[in-house]
Amino acid sequence: MSRYDLPPKPGPNDVVRACVGWDRPLQAFFAQIFTRTEAEDEEGEATIWLGTEPGELPTPETAIAVVAPYALVPADLAETLRTDMLASREQEDGRHQVAVKQRLFGSIH
Repeated sequence: MSRYDLPPKPGPNDVVRACVGWDRPLQAFFAQIFTRTEAEDEEGEATIWLGTEPGELPTPETAIAVVAPYALVPADLAETLRTDMLASREQEDGRHQVAVKQRLFGSIH
């Protein structure tokens, strides 16, 4: 799994930070936007969170498209995420990951 924190775009908004990354067990990229809330003024709360289902965000570009309106995205981020995905190809799920996937999704995807 990889995770990259991205700073919010400048200007008036409630975005604290954005995150994108690769989740090997789900075989999906993910994207999160954290915004200030009354309960979480400093850290923010994940008000947008995609990539929690197997294959939901299948490419780096789909994850980046979610965060791009809110965060500063490095030009090489798609390639970095693709490299993270390829580097994890040889890894296999442990028995606990297999059990959780079967319970949550009905398969080991």
